[in-house]
Amino acid sequence: MSDPSFEIDIDQAEQPIVLALDVGSTASRGALYDAAGRPAGKRAKRPHAFTTAADGTSTIDPDEVVAELTAIIEELLEQVGDTTVGGVAIDTFASSLVGVAEDGSPLTPCITYADARCADEVAVLREELDEADVQQRTGTRIHTSYLAPRLRWFAREQPDLAAQVSRWMSLGEYVLHRLIGTADPGTSTAAWTGLLDRRTGEWDEQLLEVAGVTAEQLGRPRDPSDTLTPVVDVGGRWPALAEARWFAPITDGFASNLGNGATGPDTVVASLATSGAMRVLIEGAPDTLPTGLWNYRVDDRRSLVGGALNDVGRAVTWAEETLRLPEERDGLDVILRAEPDAGTPLVLPFLTGERSTGWAGGARAAVTGLTVSHQAPEIFRALMEGVVLSYARLAVQLEEAAGAPERILASGRVGQDLPGLFALLAHAVGKPVTPVTIKRVTLHGTALHALEVLAPDVERAAPTTGDTEQPEADATRHFADRLARFEELYAAIVAPTPRH
Repeated sequence: MSDPSFEIDIDQAEQPIVLALDVGSTASRGALYDAAGRPAGKRAKRPHAFTTAADGTSTIDPDEVVAELTAIIEELLEQVGDTTVGGVAIDTFASSLVGVAEDGSPLTPCITYADARCADEVAVLREELDEADVQQRTGTRIHTSYLAPRLRWFAREQPDLAAQVSRWMSLGEYVLHRLIGTADPGTSTAAWTGLLDRRTGEWDEQLLEVAGVTAEQLGRPRDPSDTLTPVVDVGGRWPALAEARWFAPITDGFASNLGNGATGPDTVVASLATSGAMRVLIEGAPDTLPTGLWNYRVDDRRSLVGGALNDVGRAVTWAEETLRLPEERDGLDVILRAEPDAGTPLVLPFLTGERSTGWAGGARAAVTGLTVSHQAPEIFRALMEGVVLSYARLAVQLEEAAGAPERILASGRVGQDLPGLFALLAHAVGKPVTPVTIKRVTLHGTALHALEVLAPDVERAAPTTGDTEQPEADATRHFADRLARFEELYAAIVAPTPRH
């Protein structure tokens, strides 16, 4: 369980204090952290939702997010009194895009990671480019969530608008541009565009050309130590931030690893939120990257290796809204902890397309083995087995790239609400899974990345953890069989893997 001593009152905080902001899929959040990385005082939250449509649209109003974060900053600063804040750090969901005019106004909504309208451009680019070479240079495949196909789509669908764009920014950059008058991407944010060389940290010239964008339009990637200098009077607006250092925005994946305490190759993080991921933070970058994974440079010495899933919490929400399931989450957890059944239907859980490991953005969910005897609980269990099998596919390639981990840490709202998912995951990957029990792991990591610069010699408080879920031999054999069948079904009905 969570240790109450991990959270402290603001008057107990050790300087410097960091104000951390996080923009997720369902809400913007903020909290204050002291030099030991402990949350100090009350957190703040403002919910929001993506605008979606059947054509693949997934957007959010960037000015809405600016307003949310402004309100959060002011709510948090009410707690600090005369205390000076040492730094402000922000993370956002990865792979976001806002087109900004020369006068600083947004020309587009914020395009989120889940927007798939550029699927046709993905197909074209996969024919034009050697995708295997692109992946080895940038750490990313050609996919709807990355900028090359998105920018091509803008140029084709809205050429007049695209011509007016002075800067293409991530959502975090746009927020900082509005708050402090200047912005550049953090290195991890730049890497998540799919346009950054994973070894050199420079923009990839070939991909800039095919995307029709210049390096100047994307800004200068900044490592955490390369902080931003406000060009507006921040102290006049918020006196407590007069001396604060402002950090370029980072991605939620990088923040999550830091916040979970997974800072080396011995520890893999499994995130179970609206979307999901498995990641490991390593020194340098793998010489050769498996085709199903990405590799994002995060600073001049480290990179993240892993893969992402579109549908984890989203799959749970769909099931709750569509199937006649028990209203209590405890009832759902009983379903997840039931003994494996070979007669359970097999599900490819691609409700909104696939990222890792096949990168088929147009993939759709599929069910096989469904009979009239199967009721809502069995269908829910089948869907969740499909989700953990997607993690198992990632785990196989992660071990190939970074070696076998000593432990898997798991976190995220979905796992906390349904801890039976942690048990299913342990069976599927055949390794113990330990849940991290602190709240707002991503916010915690966002603060820690700033504290690596502001207070490098201060010992950090360790995140608290829950009981480890152990894999059971019979269940692991069940999932090994299911994984083989999953791959057969995937090969039969999902778009073939692109040529290499």
